[in-house]
Amino acid sequence: MPARKKSRRVRFIVITLALVLVAGLGFASYWSVSTVRASFPQTSGSLKLAGLSAPVDVKRDAYGIPQIYADTPDDLFRAQGYVQAQDRFYEMDVRRHLTAGRLSEMFGKGQVETDAFLRTLNWHGIAQEEYDTKLDATTKSYLQAYSDGVNAYLKDHSGAALSVEYAALKLSNGYKPEKWTPVDSVAWLKAMAWDLRSNMQDEIDRALMTSRLSQAQIKQLYPAYPYDENPPILDAGSVDAKTGDYEPTGASSGPHGLNNTVDSQLAGISQIIDQMPALLGPSGSGIGSNSWVVSGQYTTTGKPLLANDPHLAPQLPSLWYQMGLHCRTVSSACPYDVAGYTFSGMPGVIIGHNQDIAWGMTNLGADVTDLYLEKVTATTYLHDGKQVPFTLRHEEIKVAGGKPREITVRVTNNGPLISDRSDELREVGQTAPVNDPPGGVNSGYGVALKWTALIPSKTMDAVFELDRATDFDQFRTAAADFAVPSQNLIYADSKGPHGHIGYQAPGQVPIRPDGDDGTYPVPGWDSHYDWGKDIPFKSMPYEYDPERGYIVTANQAVIDQSKYPFMLTQDWGYGTRSHRISDLIESKVKDGGKISMDDMQSMQADDSSSIAKLLVPYLLKVDITDDKNDYVRNAQKLLEGWDYNQDADSAAAAYFNAVWRNVLKLAFGNKLPKELRPEGQCLRVPPAGQTGPVDNLDGKGVTTVEECGERDPSEAQPDGGDRWFEVVRQILPDATDSWWTMSTTAFYGTDTDKAHRSTRDQLLEQAMKDARYELTAKLGKDINTWSWGRLHKLELKNQTLGTDGPGVLKWLLNRGPWQLSGGEAAVDATGWNAAGGYDVIWVPSMRMIVNLQDFDKSRWINLTGASGHAYNAHYTDQTDKWADNELLPWYFSDEQVDKAAQAKMALTP
Repeated sequence: MPARKKSRRVRFIVITLALVLVAGLGFASYWSVSTVRASFPQTSGSLKLAGLSAPVDVKRDAYGIPQIYADTPDDLFRAQGYVQAQDRFYEMDVRRHLTAGRLSEMFGKGQVETDAFLRTLNWHGIAQEEYDTKLDATTKSYLQAYSDGVNAYLKDHSGAALSVEYAALKLSNGYKPEKWTPVDSVAWLKAMAWDLRSNMQDEIDRALMTSRLSQAQIKQLYPAYPYDENPPILDAGSVDAKTGDYEPTGASSGPHGLNNTVDSQLAGISQIIDQMPALLGPSGSGIGSNSWVVSGQYTTTGKPLLANDPHLAPQLPSLWYQMGLHCRTVSSACPYDVAGYTFSGMPGVIIGHNQDIAWGMTNLGADVTDLYLEKVTATTYLHDGKQVPFTLRHEEIKVAGGKPREITVRVTNNGPLISDRSDELREVGQTAPVNDPPGGVNSGYGVALKWTALIPSKTMDAVFELDRATDFDQFRTAAADFAVPSQNLIYADSKGPHGHIGYQAPGQVPIRPDGDDGTYPVPGWDSHYDWGKDIPFKSMPYEYDPERGYIVTANQAVIDQSKYPFMLTQDWGYGTRSHRISDLIESKVKDGGKISMDDMQSMQADDSSSIAKLLVPYLLKVDITDDKNDYVRNAQKLLEGWDYNQDADSAAAAYFNAVWRNVLKLAFGNKLPKELRPEGQCLRVPPAGQTGPVDNLDGKGVTTVEECGERDPSEAQPDGGDRWFEVVRQILPDATDSWWTMSTTAFYGTDTDKAHRSTRDQLLEQAMKDARYELTAKLGKDINTWSWGRLHKLELKNQTLGTDGPGVLKWLLNRGPWQLSGGEAAVDATGWNAAGGYDVIWVPSMRMIVNLQDFDKSRWINLTGASGHAYNAHYTDQTDKWADNELLPWYFSDEQVDKAAQAKMALTP
């Protein structure tokens, strides 16, 4: 039998067996080969699309990536809506239900609490207000055209013909999608802002720490940004320091009379937030994105090269959708000739390039949220000694297969009471946690959220302004409207001998009063803590053609606080990745060297561990004691001569990361307040088969591996990000620092037996032993079989049904695992959380390198593929290349796009 026919037969048998299994679970009438294929889009020939003024061409390459050509903007965005609905409507539908707090309508009562929290935040309501009062008329027309394109697709497709997931939903609850609206598109910006909201969790965690740690200890765990070690984005930049009527503040703050009752409130809120869907990614100090741009004077092309790879939660399909949007004749009437990464469900291109400029984004991390403690009664809250009535909003949550639930949202001048979303939270705070404010009625306390994304803005206008910008001035004009989320925007063009590069910090960033630096919750009843005006855009940092010849943004500080009159945040990323990228650039350009496209791609794949470079020399000096048969010493030897690269096949990388994880557990984990860790957590994994008790620092013991299990710390435990790099860097020189002690009683000063106070080397020794035992259990006794990739795996899960659906559905819809290189705070940031294990939980969600000398020589890759349809050829066809740090050609010119096209379709009026 020919190999190709045999392969097809095997694939058919596999699919048939899978469908038989599904049928056995009651899906027989919905799941079949025809059901799976019913939603695959038509990509060739011609289709009618009502509302077009002229034919539109859609050309797809070998990876199904579409490039759209039209004569008018309305036709262009109408076609964009249609094509995205072809490939990704189920993803779009889930997103709009999430942003509107209507997941229960699709998935039933299990989503009611999530919906209640989202209704409290009122994303969809704010988006509606933006659409009604803020957005430009042209933007609204584009949004309507996009919606019309989506709805044209919905008119002719339903059930399994939309996506195979609808077959399952129809079986369970009879769900049917409704029409798309412009506000559905705008609301996605709120979801984007939520996961990039910066330091809200840090604010909660600091407050919780006050119950157990001193202010000095908390400052050790949140060290100041190391400007000398990891330079900020701008040396000084082109900052307008004239503040006019604005009063900048740099004053630090501390906890405002917090005690254990407020701790209970904040711990509960932390749990609610943790249960929210990770739309873009988990929070943590190692999470962010990379972007950098190099001037043509330092490149082999003579024009700038620009790289970007945002780090987000892995999703299937990927959060991004690659696309080109082209006016056949670019003019003032039709100004778009742009390609890049889009969000399914939203018109325009978010990151990419047009015919004149290229741009990238990373999260700036500005502090745009505050938690306000509110003194409340059932109907009022206290403000400046007066009882003020809440603004009330009544919401009905419809539930598939169940009765609707009604909630009342109480809103203060500082924002909605998010503490109302838990019965338990409403009951705490019946006694005053702080000194009673004047005029207070002792009925309890609530917590309100103030957040810039809950203020209507013009960010949707900015997307289209970016797409049509032709120079740095127009780029900055677009940035001025980009209110939330606040991003680092990098820029390049090809004008002049070497082109130009630039940077702009946009965003709506509040000016706080003296005594409030945003690091702790503040009293809502005192108007002193009200936000002032926003930092004026003219005073936001920017830079154009810096003398050094390159700009790197990787979530590090934007500018030294001593050189800037306003506070952007006190909780920057700590600059580990940015420092490494800058070092790689400097090493290439020294002595007249030039950077090539291949160099840029190699930099994106750099997986060197900065914390390993710091810690390994200390680990190698430790003399392992009581080590029969060199059981631990042989593992320690893996670190000798290691190059610190975290390749998937590296045994040394596997062992080091296990050691690092155990260092964090021993030095910090059990010393945090109980609200930040589960009760009875097991901090050490004993050797396989050990029967004696193992001290877990709580004075309790475990007797077997099974009893200890994998009860790892929660995400509020040390996550291993670069904040923890800095914490450890500062205490490493002091071998007797109190954090090194492994006895909590000795740490807290209540132990009279000084023998319990361990030193740095004793803790490092124990961490190496624990890591050896842990990897023996996970990877086997023979260290020659260990590899980082066996621990560090990525599994792609189809959203909703691939996560919470029946087991067979998960098996059908999910893909993986892939064994990955890279790691925490590496440039190749395949992130993992030291609190929870080694599995990959955030990734470079896409990678791109733009060649400003010839756009056709640019390169890109997506995490998954263009299609959201399981078993479509483009479901995960880019993932293997992504995992190997390969990139695809990214053609832009009409000629090259046409040559690369594998499928051509005409949309006709």
